[in-house]
Amino acid sequence: MNPEVSFLLLAVHPVVYARIHMTHKSAIFPPRLWLRRLFTLGLALIGTGVFWSLCLPLPFLFGPMCACLVGALLGVPMKGVKPVSDAARTVLGVAVGASLTPAVIDQIPQMLGSVAFIPLYIALIGVVGVPYFHKICGFDLPTSYFAAMPGGLQDMVLLGQEAGGNVRVLSLIHATRVLIIVSLVPPILLYLFDRPLSHPIGVPAADLPLRELAFMGLAGLGGWKLAERVGLFGAAILGPMIATAVLSLTGIIAHRPPAEAILVAQFFIGAGIGVGYVGVTLLELRKIVLSGVVFVVILAFLAAGVTEAVVYLGIANPVEGFLAFAPGGQAEMTVLAIVAGADLGFVVVHHLLRITLVILGAPIFAAVLGLREKRVN
Repeated sequence: MNPEVSFLLLAVHPVVYARIHMTHKSAIFPPRLWLRRLFTLGLALIGTGVFWSLCLPLPFLFGPMCACLVGALLGVPMKGVKPVSDAARTVLGVAVGASLTPAVIDQIPQMLGSVAFIPLYIALIGVVGVPYFHKICGFDLPTSYFAAMPGGLQDMVLLGQEAGGNVRVLSLIHATRVLIIVSLVPPILLYLFDRPLSHPIGVPAADLPLRELAFMGLAGLGGWKLAERVGLFGAAILGPMIATAVLSLTGIIAHRPPAEAILVAQFFIGAGIGVGYVGVTLLELRKIVLSGVVFVVILAFLAAGVTEAVVYLGIANPVEGFLAFAPGGQAEMTVLAIVAGADLGFVVVHHLLRITLVILGAPIFAAVLGLREKRVN
């Protein structure tokens, strides 16, 4: 069976495809890397088209995510394109940086009350999460610690690997956390907060000054590569964010990236979440992914408690408080804050502090706990 027929079969009748795939895996998909990436792109486009035609929310984010997730669970040998995914994240970095205007900076002192809850929030997650993964799920201590910490997926996997943790378990736990939270936040915004996800994500590229587009491009690429060179964590987002913030605060740019760029960023970020499940086995689904699902429920209660506290004290509005303490990925929460029309500066400041404290504090606490170091050359 040639690849084109196989891909069409997957799109039209996934059950039949799954049965054939189980017995003739090597015959259906050639092991060529470029074909795996091509199938991934095609599947993501199909998912986008389906979500768009059904008028479902965020079709460019959830369409690729759901389609690639289904493909991964059916055993499609997909492959993401990391440089492209990183480039997509630079768009969000530019969007965040462009939102840091002088008006937002003036509001930072007003955020200090809710920002003070971030260290307490992280501590609560650790106190509950580490014993859960270690005592109940049976993972070793390094894996349990870095699985519980609500940092970036790649950062927690890398730090956990250096501490001797199980890389596969960490990858699946954090992918599950991001997947579920990104899936649940939109309906919560829609039905609980009555906040439609219809806020303009940006103006069309044709309506933006060419000068600003050029500066955004330079800030995105230059900030990304410079941040990589100096070893800054989250370089693909933070580098462009810092560079663009300088341009925004000095009045050189006055707009966010064009709508088309943000849609493309959503597309590749969504596909990347789904691809994270490639190769997952039934045993991993039963033990690891299920453990991650239960932990997300635990996180939901902790996040709801902290959100309720900051809203009750009057130091955060309900929507901004909810988005600021939702323990999802920085890139994904940025997208949701934009389409919900939330105060992007408020949300981003809280997520940046959470991720910074987790990344800087994780190695320190790992050393205090005596987690062994196991560097992989």
